[in-house]
Amino acid sequence: MEFVFKQWVSALFSSFWLLFSVALSVEGIKGNSKVRGVNLGGWLVIEGWIKPSLFDGIPNGDMLDGTEVQFKSVTLQKYVSAENGGGSNVTVSMDVPSSWETFRLWRVSETQFQLRCTEGQFWTIDGQGSFVSATKEAPATDETFYIKRLGKSSRVHIQHQNGTYLQALPESQLTADYQGEPGWDDNAATFKMAIVSNNNIHGDFQLADGYGHAKAKQVLEEHRNNFITKDDFKFLSIHGINTVRIPVGWWIAFDPDPPAPFIGGSLAALDKAFSWAEAYNIKCIIDLHAAPGSQNGMEHSASRDGSVNWPKSQHNIDKTLDVIDFLASRYTKHPALLGIELLNEPSVAEVPLDKLVSYYQKGYQIVRKYSPTAYVIVCQRIGNANPLELYQANIGFTNIVVDLHYYNLFDTFFVNTTAAQNIDYVYKSRAAQLQQLNNASGPLLFIGEWVNEWNVTNGSKKDYQKYGEAQLEVYNVASFGWAYWTLKNDRKHWDFEWNIRNNYLEFSSSFRLQISSVISFLVLTCSYLFFQHIW
Repeated sequence: MEFVFKQWVSALFSSFWLLFSVALSVEGIKGNSKVRGVNLGGWLVIEGWIKPSLFDGIPNGDMLDGTEVQFKSVTLQKYVSAENGGGSNVTVSMDVPSSWETFRLWRVSETQFQLRCTEGQFWTIDGQGSFVSATKEAPATDETFYIKRLGKSSRVHIQHQNGTYLQALPESQLTADYQGEPGWDDNAATFKMAIVSNNNIHGDFQLADGYGHAKAKQVLEEHRNNFITKDDFKFLSIHGINTVRIPVGWWIAFDPDPPAPFIGGSLAALDKAFSWAEAYNIKCIIDLHAAPGSQNGMEHSASRDGSVNWPKSQHNIDKTLDVIDFLASRYTKHPALLGIELLNEPSVAEVPLDKLVSYYQKGYQIVRKYSPTAYVIVCQRIGNANPLELYQANIGFTNIVVDLHYYNLFDTFFVNTTAAQNIDYVYKSRAAQLQQLNNASGPLLFIGEWVNEWNVTNGSKKDYQKYGEAQLEVYNVASFGWAYWTLKNDRKHWDFEWNIRNNYLEFSSSFRLQISSVISFLVLTCSYLFFQHIW
């Protein structure tokens, strides 16, 4: 009986240790815990949806870089179209708009624009014939047009730099030879412009180019000084957060005078964040959120027009490695640094795995050149990618972390789902994948972005609390830890501070509950075994 008792006790405490051993695996975290983090999104890399008011003062603010537009002739009642998506003529020939009839703006000034086609070529004027084609790979003066709007209506005139207006001819041709000043009636030089609102980009490029350098500098200085402050680090420390993940853009390495249109000052703000973190015993993960040329075409990668050019140019990749070198050389000796994330959310559709792995391997070596212990974090490709691909990639040997992002929002699977279905998915599907990845050899696992929001209509406060509790319970299993997206946000359920202050995310109580449950289990089991032994 004594032997059996000892075996039970040993097994019990082994189980108890397993519950907490993973929590002791991250070097440098206070109390040898795992990462319990929050992202400082929308601060040093702009995302307009996080703080829309940043863009309120831009004139013609609905026509920023990357805005998608379509033009319809009021006389022909047909849409302007770039044949084959570019590389040939521009005609006025289509009854229904699609990709060939959609053009992305490159903003030159408040009223001057260059128009880019699906395949990347720009509108231009073909010599003396004045025909409009889409054949220029790089825009210049001949590819610049004034778009003049009739007040708040959809009617526009398109004027070339040479002074002539574009018109739609009965033969479906688009020419730049309208004589005189067109009126706003139904004439050949009048078009209706539609803005494709579901793909407008509001990032650093759009803000800086939209305001112009002087005004953008003023707006960003105000934002960087006030959006995140030392008091926020105090708040995070009080509420049990031990790490911040800080998104930065590639232009930070060129401060104080980065290439146009980007605005300097983010480096000084990052330095302040490190000093605040040190003061409150919080660790920092520097996350390269925006790479040269954009790795995913989204506003948080500072894309100009939605294009993904990072993997298409070795120069872009080399420049990105230089940025990692700059960040590693500057911060790896700082006591507040926990790790460097080499690239945020590369696109599975645009970034080949072999090219990404090669970049990650080189980035790892750069960080190791400056530090043998700083964590090197590699982000999974967004889209339909298997996270195990990074576990099998042999990126490095020590302190490697794979970053996985979990959102019950951006997949058609979650459309019209109930609160119970979302919570069940976290407990079953998310938990199963976490267990698989935790068991995989090699890197640690980090849920670097998640949020207490979903595609559930009319969810109650109790529903949100249960959903948040489920995520905290499951994501706590990740061997490296997790980080909430984001500390502050115009959308309240994305706002960590709002969730905490309003008890929608019961962060502290969830940990107390887990610890209390484990202790209660241990006490009851030990008591049972003790009396069984005495008996």
